[in-house]
Amino acid sequence: MKVINYPKKEEWKEILKRPALKAESLFDTVKGILERVKIDGDKAVLKCEATFDKVQLDCLRVSEAELKEANSLVSDELKAAIYLAKENIETFHRAQCFTGKKIETRPGVVCWQKAVGIEKVGLYIPGGTAPLFSTVLMLATPAHIAGCKEVVLCTPPNRDGKVHPAILFAAQLAGVHKIFKAGGVQAIAAMAYGTESIPKVYKIFGPGNQYVTTAKQLVSLRDVAIDMPAGPSEVEVLADASANPVFVAADLLSQAEHGVDSQAILITTSPELISKVTEEVKQQLACLPRKEIAAKALENSKLVLVNDMDEAISMTNEYAPEHLIIETLDYTAVADRIINAGSVFLGSLSPESAGDYASGTNHTLPTNGYAKAYSGVSLDSFIRKITFQEINREGIKTIGPAIEIMAANEQLDAHKNAVTVRLNSLK
Repeated sequence: MKVINYPKKEEWKEILKRPALKAESLFDTVKGILERVKIDGDKAVLKCEATFDKVQLDCLRVSEAELKEANSLVSDELKAAIYLAKENIETFHRAQCFTGKKIETRPGVVCWQKAVGIEKVGLYIPGGTAPLFSTVLMLATPAHIAGCKEVVLCTPPNRDGKVHPAILFAAQLAGVHKIFKAGGVQAIAAMAYGTESIPKVYKIFGPGNQYVTTAKQLVSLRDVAIDMPAGPSEVEVLADASANPVFVAADLLSQAEHGVDSQAILITTSPELISKVTEEVKQQLACLPRKEIAAKALENSKLVLVNDMDEAISMTNEYAPEHLIIETLDYTAVADRIINAGSVFLGSLSPESAGDYASGTNHTLPTNGYAKAYSGVSLDSFIRKITFQEINREGIKTIGPAIEIMAANEQLDAHKNAVTVRLNSLK
């Protein structure tokens, strides 16, 4: 990890750069796969699975027998943990349910909204180096609460053609309707365009590597909506001298083990903390099974020493981290000044792992600085709000003349006439 002492503001942009490749450099490769799946459907997906996931599949859909087998392979201990997490995620997201209220904007003019679940949604669950069954819960649970009628899940199989049993168990528990063995760009393409086996959906959710992110961005241009342009995962710890270096090191490493392109940053006012965290990271890293991945990610990671908390907060808002852990004495006051972050963890006993799994908040969050403009996934992500208006005799008389004047001044005479004929009918 690189230590940076008291950087000037003009140096922040360079310091806070993410390690991600530019999506433009992947466009040609990704476009080629998208086009093949669009044209050849299942055949192209199966070929991509053989090429990229090194597996020969006869069928893309996970069978009932495989689902039943998965239930028997998941330990009771893990099932209990998944149940607990699912209950908390459900509780938090049910509290977000929208109730439309009728508003009379003028006498005789009534407006309201109705929330409707997106009918068909696709969930992408990465396989790669870790079976992210927690992401299944984070996406399928709010989809179920929203009332989505068809929830499709794609995830890469292993080289034996199997999907991790915990992913299948979580998918069944959270209400997924159809599960397919497809990963990477080919999975995004299949859900965007539809194939003989995999249905076309209206919106695609889920994290992935840079190829998946690029694929999502490309298909969103004209074919399907996406949750957000999320990329490699990241965490920032914002700390003062009161922070526990053991906890800080553990938090940085928990993010680093996600993948080699992950990023972990410490911004602190304490030089002593940087020294202690550096030593703790070395000791804890040596004990990790995924230490090679974490060590590679740490090459993209930084320990930044700043002059005071005002500067630390300003730099944090500029970075706009996916995950932000605030380990300061006055963490509530610091949190009040945070305006750019995906999800915030307050105090020394709130690790980012809690949000990843079981506190109840959603862990599908904006990365790469998109927290300046995007929210994380929530119940709202799975619904549409349709507006309604009902205008009676009194209402059209009240607002009709204003509509006529506005339409005439925009030179849209047919708009004006649609009001005029109604007003004339009431004379």
